[in-house]
Amino acid sequence: MRFGWFVLLLLSFPVLEAIGIFWMADAIGGWVLPWLLLDAIAGVMLIRTERVAWGARLLFSVQSGTHPLAALFASGRILLAGGLLVFPGFISDAAALLLLLAPGTWSRRKADPLRPANDDVLEGEFKREPDDLLR
Repeated sequence: MRFGWFVLLLLSFPVLEAIGIFWMADAIGGWVLPWLLLDAIAGVMLIRTERVAWGARLLFSVQSGTHPLAALFASGRILLAGGLLVFPGFISDAAALLLLLAPGTWSRRKADPLRPANDDVLEGEFKREPDDLLR
């Protein structure tokens, strides 16, 4: 009985998306097709970018001392948002936008430990060699 509502919601989601598409087509006209096309392109690009970046993000989280599960959770949220953008419909677009703008998706990420915070300053040790050894 508990899973009955979940299954009903899951099966009615494409129907609700279709109703939303028809309602928006009635409201804004022919701009629905370019909107959905651009959403699908943005979703594919988001998935392709995150597919490449998740390994580096996981490595940087381990190097900076944070928990790697947080990096995987953030990557999973971005991948899920990309998948929702690929799925045609305005309800899934709103859910993807909520996933992308959710607190912690972008703000809690630590800076790249290999990239200096200030590009003008180079930190490190040096040793001055005598001029006669350089010739």
